[in-house]
Amino acid sequence: MNKKNISWGIRIVVALLFLVSAIAKLYPSPYFAISTFEVKQLYTLGFSDSLAPYFSRIIIGVEFALGFLMLSNHFLKRITIPATIGLLSVFIIHLSYVTFLSGGNSGNCGCFGELIPMTPIEAIIKNILAVGLLIWLWKISENDNKPNIWILTSVTLGCILGLFMLAPMKASAVSSSNNNDTSTITTDPISKLTDSVKTEEIKTIDSSKIKVEKAVEEVKKEVGPKPAVSGYADLYTDIDKGQKILCFFVPGCEHCREAAKDLHALQKKHKDFPQVQIVFMDEEAEKIPDFFTYAGKQFPYKVIDIIPFWTKLGTGKDTPGVVYLHNGNVIKFFDGIAEKAFNKKALEKVIYKK
Repeated sequence: MNKKNISWGIRIVVALLFLVSAIAKLYPSPYFAISTFEVKQLYTLGFSDSLAPYFSRIIIGVEFALGFLMLSNHFLKRITIPATIGLLSVFIIHLSYVTFLSGGNSGNCGCFGELIPMTPIEAIIKNILAVGLLIWLWKISENDNKPNIWILTSVTLGCILGLFMLAPMKASAVSSSNNNDTSTITTDPISKLTDSVKTEEIKTIDSSKIKVEKAVEEVKKEVGPKPAVSGYADLYTDIDKGQKILCFFVPGCEHCREAAKDLHALQKKHKDFPQVQIVFMDEEAEKIPDFFTYAGKQFPYKVIDIIPFWTKLGTGKDTPGVVYLHNGNVIKFFDGIAEKAFNKKALEKVIYKK
């Protein structure tokens, strides 16, 4: 096999690698995929919510551009190959750092978005092999012959601008609620009882005080743990009052639908089951009616934008997210479909201490 065939073979492989990587970061829909990439990958690196939307579109645009330019003879040896090696080297350093910090090789590195999950170690190996091929390509490539800088710049700028057009940036929405929010502010029973105790103290003897204090302690046990601030009050104002189940669901997610169906079953089994409130991601929101049809019941719900949704769900967490709260204290947090996945028996055990 001559150098020309080897050269084109390497160029096609590397070009496909970058193009597939860029396309995968737009799956299943551009805005959803890019927003998820920002929250799960860029936010963890310290990017601000104002800078991440620009950087994410630029980096994916550059991936597209390098994929196309790898098949072009304009500045291939002087710019395209070195730039591609440089970008892959940055990815290798980043992934090595992430693996070192996490102390393992779990999770999706995000190289191919959610389309092709890949662990950090797998991604490092893939990138090292690609760098090796590019170094070989650089050595066997001929010097650039009459390159056109306008082709290089036009392809790069065109790909970047195309990303901004394909997935326009949106203003972060705090939340978009509907009329199904049945939240109510409840009166704290401990405060009521404490007030009555203060009134009765004037008329009772010491032994009566002791009995009342014991009664207060019993009520406190029934009411639950000491009140706390969960951080979800901007979603539902009453979320930190009593027992609540807060769910983070995607309307088209099969696992989320199953979780909602299981929660409905638990509500039918236990008359005193905590109130269930749902936060939907604003992705395929038109499927919400079908979601509740499958679940068998329509729960109170709100719909919020993709980035605030991931932010509220929490770093490293995935859907379906089911949170059991008691007086604002997070007692149990289920997320994803792996070891921390929602389990109705586990939730029932925690609530009723079986």
